[in-house]
Amino acid sequence: MSFPILSSLIILPIIGSLFLFFTKDNEGNNLTAKYVALFTTIVNFLISIYLWISFDQSTSNFQFIEDRTWIKGFINYKVGVDGISILFIILTTFITPLCIISVNNSVKNRLRDFLIAILIMESFMIGVFCALDLVVFYLFFEAGLIPMFLIIGIWGGPKRVYSAFKFFLYTLLGSVLMLVAIISIYWISGTTDVVKLYDIGIDVKYQNLLWLAFFSSFAVKTPMWPVHTWLPDAHVEAPTAGSVLLAAILLKMAGYGFIRFSLGLFPIASEVFTPLIYTLSVIAIIFTSLIALMQEDMKKLIAYSSVAHMGFVTLGIFTLQQQGIEGSIIQMISHGLVSAALFLTVGVVYDRMHSRLISTYGGLVSVIPKYSILFMLFALASLGLPGTSGFIGEFLILMGAFKDNILVAVLASLGVILGAAYILWLYKRVVFGKLINQDLKKIVDLNKSEYFILSCLAIPILFFGFYPDPLINTIEVSVTDLINMHNINIANK
Repeated sequence: MSFPILSSLIILPIIGSLFLFFTKDNEGNNLTAKYVALFTTIVNFLISIYLWISFDQSTSNFQFIEDRTWIKGFINYKVGVDGISILFIILTTFITPLCIISVNNSVKNRLRDFLIAILIMESFMIGVFCALDLVVFYLFFEAGLIPMFLIIGIWGGPKRVYSAFKFFLYTLLGSVLMLVAIISIYWISGTTDVVKLYDIGIDVKYQNLLWLAFFSSFAVKTPMWPVHTWLPDAHVEAPTAGSVLLAAILLKMAGYGFIRFSLGLFPIASEVFTPLIYTLSVIAIIFTSLIALMQEDMKKLIAYSSVAHMGFVTLGIFTLQQQGIEGSIIQMISHGLVSAALFLTVGVVYDRMHSRLISTYGGLVSVIPKYSILFMLFALASLGLPGTSGFIGEFLILMGAFKDNILVAVLASLGVILGAAYILWLYKRVVFGKLINQDLKKIVDLNKSEYFILSCLAIPILFFGFYPDPLINTIEVSVTDLINMHNINIANK
């Protein structure tokens, strides 16, 4: 039997969290706890890189499959990866250690418990991207709510309890129908094994209802307009590391779900509901971009920009074009990096000034030039400047959209203009202008850990902006096979 590399990725953070759980929680042990958590996540990242190196890009088959009976005759613990899921695993294992390094200034109390929550969350998020059984996927998908609920509720801002409960109830209620749908699929097909379901297909007469049930969960988690209102509240109240995990990875679980399950299991229903997705995506892109322009809180502005960027993602997925789906995956990876960087840049000045209001700042370029340069790079990546990873995803999505529906593509293109408007206006107000607030003269530039974290994010943003081939080569065969499978199902309708 080959080494269970995927189970190792899932279990290792749990082991690290158990080690922390049995250590004393006091000031003297904070450094030890941080080193243990950091070591655990770095080892996990190295394992995921080995996974990517060992991955065969020439086939769309699931690889590194582990299949064990869990509840006999009903559920198997089945995990595996293809070209689509492997990139999300690497994104998760890359972002998590950066979050742990970033807690130096943002988390003042119960650091050990905070690190335990992050490690457990990493396990659940990796499980989501590995799961090849619907029940296993659902369990990981919903379990991720618990540590994030605690991160917001315990370590968040003044309205943390309200925001935590709003986040929890929105996302949990959205997923209840998905659980009913999974039970229905078992009743219809006799299995919850995703690979088997791909082979046997799901009866056309059930697809529309099942698609809507899955949509109810994924739409809230993405989040799509109009069920997006929990996200700005959650971001504003969450500590910096919580906002990073939420924006960089948690939102991507729903986008991944749309590709893996909505397109993969319900191809005919996906065709039927494409106009609905197009409508909601275009509204999200334009409407939330306009709302972002009006924000006075930096975190809230970036949160609304996330809704707009995920609108591009859902639009690209349902173009059912090679460029559109590939662009959506690359956009999710890019947004994971860029949104993490933007929230961390807000965290840097918040730790010094204890304010997220844009009006507090201005003229930072003359005080903290290193910060200003890196902030500029991330702002330009967010608006999709050529040479950054943000451009590749948006360009491919719009190419796919133009192939499928020119009107939708033109309307979505307005989002690119509005995105440039709100992010550049944010940068102008925070970094340029006169240094009116005299307290800003006292703040110091990036320390070593902050500079390291932001540089680690800047490198892949630039690298994949100029050379996206590693991403495209990984996903190309799997996306092609998904589209071919979709077209065959439509032809046999």
